Amino acid sequence: MAFLLKPKSDLNTVRLPGGIHFAWAIVVILALVQIIGNSIGMAVGVVVIPLSDPEGDFGWSMVTIGAALMMYYLVGAMIAPMTGWLGDQYGARKMLLLGSLLFGGSMIFVGTISQPWQFFLTFGFLLALTQSICIVPMMATVSGWFRRRLGVGVGILWAAGGVGTAVLAPLMGYLIANIGWQATFWVFGAAGGAILLLLTLVLRNRPADVGLKPYGTSPSDPPEAVMSKALEKLRIKAFNQHMRRTRAFWNLPIIHGLGCAGHGIVLIYATYIAYDRGVSYVAALLILSIISICSIASRFVTPVLAERFGGKPVMATALFLQGITVLVLFWAQDIWMFYLFAMVFGVGFGGEMSAYLVVNRQYFGSGPIATCYGFQTMGALTGHATATGLAGLVLYVTNSYSAILALSMLFSFGGVLVIMTLESTSRVLIPDWEKSLPAEARSAGAVPNVLVPHFDE
Repeated sequence: MAFLLKPKSDLNTVRLPGGIHFAWAIVVILALVQIIGNSIGMAVGVVVIPLSDPEGDFGWSMVTIGAALMMYYLVGAMIAPMTGWLGDQYGARKMLLLGSLLFGGSMIFVGTISQPWQFFLTFGFLLALTQSICIVPMMATVSGWFRRRLGVGVGILWAAGGVGTAVLAPLMGYLIANIGWQATFWVFGAAGGAILLLLTLVLRNRPADVGLKPYGTSPSDPPEAVMSKALEKLRIKAFNQHMRRTRAFWNLPIIHGLGCAGHGIVLIYATYIAYDRGVSYVAALLILSIISICSIASRFVTPVLAERFGGKPVMATALFLQGITVLVLFWAQDIWMFYLFAMVFGVGFGGEMSAYLVVNRQYFGSGPIATCYGFQTMGALTGHATATGLAGLVLYVTNSYSAILALSMLFSFGGVLVIMTLESTSRVLIPDWEKSLPAEARSAGAVPNVLVPHFDE
């Protein structure tokens, strides 16, 4: 997308062709970041078969692989709140610069592994750190670019992620099968790292950095607060203190954790189950692609519906659909049954993950939410880690796929129950948080952003 930087006072005013607001360019940039930075996380099932193949280069046990994947998610969970806080403090642009260097180096290192301890270090630690840096502060940044139509922006962002996974999962599997493990990760690392590095040249942290107001700003909206770093830190601290007093702040990470535990088992083991039941490796990998393709529509629609009708019913519906469709895997034998499952499961899976930024806006207004989103990502990755470790243990003890599938359903339905305990999303929970600040640290009017009316009760 072409853009023109033109000086205006001490800022650069960004103009896009046709008068398009730069917020939409930010959505495109962050979509590319998500596709690349989260590529290995969403396509993790691709590495299970080559690592466990007894006739391949590794031949590791599922216990070893499961432990490494669990470490990957646990490390990501532990550092997600920290990367969110760093995003609030230093901005997404600096975090992306760091993430681009880590992504390229980490993927290249993964390509050189030959022993399990190397996989634990490169995949379990370095790539987990990379994903957290590329996802948490980046995703939270989009909220500040929209005063209205945030649901559309978030929907486009998540839908693009679904397209990326649908393409990258089979591509990575094809390359591993044809040019080998090392060459595949070196190609992905060099290309992905270079693209991320280039994106830092055009990414901006917030509209004020380029002399703009957030998209959808009306004359009645208060202007964006542009203050010294000391006052910004004071605002972040006060905002986080008020958020922590709400029930939603603590329940949303739990819901995200249960939802991710539910689909995490499927993303890791669905291809392995199909392969074990006689489906070819390449055909089994298409299950991940179909899930991703069919999640694209729900990734886009869910934030839009959540903004219009409220997050509670939309999130609960998506999570219930994710859980109930796992029933198909209990009896699936033929490839068409696995593909049918993937199509329906993808709709619930896409909807489960994509509404959180909109729900954060509904609950907490337009304040700095990267730290908050970091805690929700911590919950999500903790769910993945728990599911990975627990499912691996259950499979080892019972030698039964039915047991881990039942576990997946239990997690998803548990998330639905916790959603029912949330406060209504029809009003901001902390409308007066700026009143605890000194006058010089408040935005003009100190009025919370008001969303389009919706009902969820």
